Amino acid sequence: MKKNITPITLFIFSYLLAISCSVSYKFNGASIDYSKVKTVAIADFQNYATLVYPPLAEYFSEQVRDIFSKQTRLTQVRRDGDLSLEGEIVEYSLQPLSIGADALAAETRLTITVRVRFANNVNPSEDFEHSFSATRNFPSTSTLNDVQDQLMQEITEELVDNIYNATVANW
Repeated sequence: MKKNITPITLFIFSYLLAISCSVSYKFNGASIDYSKVKTVAIADFQNYATLVYPPLAEYFSEQVRDIFSKQTRLTQVRRDGDLSLEGEIVEYSLQPLSIGADALAAETRLTITVRVRFANNVNPSEDFEHSFSATRNFPSTSTLNDVQDQLMQEITEELVDNIYNATVANW
C-alpha cells in the first residue's frame, strides 16, 4: 500500500523542521552590531608602488566602497565613522616565473599589495594594520598591456574580499 504525502503534512513537517533549528546565518558574512555601529569612513587608497598603473588607485578605492555598500547597512561618511578604513597600494610588481628551455620566462606573476589600517571606534580592540597581497600569473607570450585590466580586476576582487572579511566578517 502506497502512502501519499499530502501538502499539509509536508508543510507541517517543514515548519517543525524550520523552528527546531536554532542556527542563524548571515549571507553577507558581516558580523556587525548595527545597534552600535552605523557608519563607515573609507579613505581613498593612494598608489605608492614603484610601478604605477594609473587606474588602480581609483578602481581599488571604489571597489572597497562598493563591497561595504552592497553587503552592509552601514552609512558611508567622509570621516569620523564608527569604522574607519584607510591605506595605500604599496606594491604593483612583475616577477618572471618558470624559465623555459630557451632560458626565457614562460610565465610572469603580477603582484599587488595593499597596506590597510582599520579602526573600530566602537570596539578599539579590533583595530589593526595589515598588508594584503594577491597575485595572478599570465603567460609570457602575452604582454602586460594585453592582460593588465583583467588581472587588476581579479586581484582587486580578491584583495577587497580579504579586507572585508578581516574588518567586518571577523573571519
